[in-house]
Amino acid sequence: MTLPLAVLTPVLPTHERWFVESQQAGDWSFFLSPLPLALTAAVVAVTVLWRAVALRVDRPELAVLSPLGRLVPWVPRLLGIHLGVALLALAATGAFITPSNDHLEGLGGNVLLLVEAGLGIWLVTGWQLRTAAALVLGLAPALALVAGLTALGECANLAAVAAFLVVVPPGPDAHGAAHPTRAHLRWALLWLRLGVGAALIVLAFSEKLTNPAMAIDTLERFPALDVFSLVGVHVSPETFVAIAGATELLFGLLVISGAFPQVAVLVAMVPFNATLLLFGQTEMVGHLPVYGVFLALLVYGSSAETAQAVRWLPGRRPSRVAVPAVA
Repeated sequence: MTLPLAVLTPVLPTHERWFVESQQAGDWSFFLSPLPLALTAAVVAVTVLWRAVALRVDRPELAVLSPLGRLVPWVPRLLGIHLGVALLALAATGAFITPSNDHLEGLGGNVLLLVEAGLGIWLVTGWQLRTAAALVLGLAPALALVAGLTALGECANLAAVAAFLVVVPPGPDAHGAAHPTRAHLRWALLWLRLGVGAALIVLAFSEKLTNPAMAIDTLERFPALDVFSLVGVHVSPETFVAIAGATELLFGLLVISGAFPQVAVLVAMVPFNATLLLFGQTEMVGHLPVYGVFLALLVYGSSAETAQAVRWLPGRRPSRVAVPAVA
């Protein structure tokens, strides 16, 4: 099952805008050239096949990971901590929502950073997280105003976690165990997948497939990203950018599909963690919400009671397996 994913995972996905000077996307002539189009078609075909096969499997694909299913009640609490720590760390470094948006100035910029830090602390406490998460979603207009609509799309992963917590917040007990209804969990996981998948897809286009100049600049500044050369395979910068963009696109589509979440997450974690060795703290802070989402998909996908909810899409007949409702 890992072969379709492994074809494209040699490329290490990263956020160019965090480490090099931002450049305007929109070079659709590159995306419409033969190689990017062919890779995009292949990625879409792999995603469709991946989900079609997954629909024939009514249980977690990796039974050895079933013990992770015991963490299901505490996933909302863990997601709240991931999101809160990310917002706190970003505010501490002077960045608003994303590491690339670190140029805020004046009273307005300081107010936004204080609000960001305050929400981060709130989320870590675990108290009334539905309200805190709703306020995080309310930061979207401010982000669009100071950084533009593209940044809004690139940060949809944070909105995804916040949306999940609005639908399925931690429970009221001391440890925050949550026992949502089956319908609430399905919708919360759908918003989680859509947000993170959308962020990855936007990044694939805004930093690579329609912005090859910035991607090539990143490759020149950080040649270690070209793992092909490490194994003696030499490709042109344009080819590398096309493959890197297709990789990010594949991860985004697979997250949205919800198919075989255990395998998809374990494979995706390899390149996402490998970039930490190169970019360190900035990469870790920026990816914290994504790591939280990966954990959530892995845990829910490892439980026989919730695995089918991970791949649910509106219009499909709900699974017969229910998540225990709150008493």
